[in-house]
Amino acid sequence: MRQDVKKICNLLKQYAKLKRDLTAFNQVSSPSFDGVSSHSSRNGAESRLINHVDLSYQLKEVEDALNAIDDPQYQFILHDYIIEKRFSRNEACEQLSVSTSKFNYLKNRALEQLKIGLS
Repeated sequence: MRQDVKKICNLLKQYAKLKRDLTAFNQVSSPSFDGVSSHSSRNGAESRLINHVDLSYQLKEVEDALNAIDDPQYQFILHDYIIEKRFSRNEACEQLSVSTSKFNYLKNRALEQLKIGLS
C-alpha cells in the first residue's frame, strides 16, 4: 500500500506539471503551415499538436478522478495540499482541525480514493 500511495503522490505532482505545461502551450501562437512538404514524416507543428492532445487527455483523466471524490477533506488534501502546495503540513492540519497523525491517515485515504478513480 505504501508504494501505491507514493505512486499516486508522484502522479499528482506530474499532474500539476502537466497542467502548467498545457497552459504554457496554449499561450504559444498557433502554428502556421506553409504547404511545403517536409523531409520528415512529421513537422514540428504536428508534433506539438499531438503532444497537446496527449497532455489534455492525461489531465482529463486525473481531473475526472479528482472530481469523483466527494469528501471535502480529501479534496482539500489532494488539491490544496498536494497539487497546489498552498499549505504546509502543519497549516493543512490547522485548516482541517486534525492532528498530524490524523492528517496522514486522511491523506493516505484520499490518495487511495484517487487511485480507485483512476483504475
